[in-house]
Amino acid sequence: MDKIYIEGLKVHSLIGVYEWERKAPRPLLIDLCLETDLGIAARTDDVNDTIDYAKVAGLLEKVALESDFELLEALTLAMLDALFRDFPVQAARLKMSKPDILPNASNVAVEISRRRS
Repeated sequence: MDKIYIEGLKVHSLIGVYEWERKAPRPLLIDLCLETDLGIAARTDDVNDTIDYAKVAGLLEKVALESDFELLEALTLAMLDALFRDFPVQAARLKMSKPDILPNASNVAVEISRRRS
């Protein structure tokens, strides 16, 4: 299966368990891998025959801004659900990073993968 990658996408979301985390949206970084058939787009060179990266990024930004989750796991799954709802993907892997949240670690992250049944 062919793959589309979007790496280092920066979004903002009100997310966190602790009260101090819930005062303002926090920056998050997303690494995404989508599996889909890119054969037609490769032959036609037409954006209408592929998954538009800008639309994917816009959807992820929208989900992040409109959410109010405590856990990265919940936001990550909500993003995957939206991707499967709006785009013809066969499988997706989304890694969400929350940098500088722990004083002794540069980053924490979760990664969830799903496949269309």
